[in-house]
Amino acid sequence: MNGEERRKKIASRIGSEPVPAARLAEEFGVSRQVIVQDVALLRAEGTDILSTNRGYVAGRKGVHTRVFKVRHSDEDTERELFAVADEGGCVENVFVHHKVYGTLTAYMGIDSRLKARKFMEKIKSGKSALLKNVTSGYHYHTVSAESEEALDLIEDKLRAFGFLVERTEDAAQK
Repeated sequence: MNGEERRKKIASRIGSEPVPAARLAEEFGVSRQVIVQDVALLRAEGTDILSTNRGYVAGRKGVHTRVFKVRHSDEDTERELFAVADEGGCVENVFVHHKVYGTLTAYMGIDSRLKARKFMEKIKSGKSALLKNVTSGYHYHTVSAESEEALDLIEDKLRAFGFLVERTEDAAQK
């Protein structure tokens, strides 16, 4: 199989669930670096592929995104996730800006109450802690939705719950 054929198959293989480069490399019998280069070429040709800490996912056409800086207690995490899902949004990821480690990002893909509950079950099991806790609760979410209006509703709800970090608080934190 030549590179062009492999890239077509890679593009069709990448969907809404993350696929690690190492898995693609194994499937196609090439090195991980070849996969990384193939993805870079696909992106250069206009294929919408996103990189997450769990692998590559297909971008979604016609989807709007916005980054929200938020802060809340551990107990309010589920309420935050529900607020986004209830307004038709998807919490694509969470990231923090750590003063030593830099930016740490984790893929989430939470677009329903069911996924939010499953995420919270994993956290409550004690397997891991919330990423926000390494930065005194401050964290960011990339949120996607089908319209800017939906993102506005999500922003309003996060503000009403007191989760949204406003610019004045943001400036005071620095």
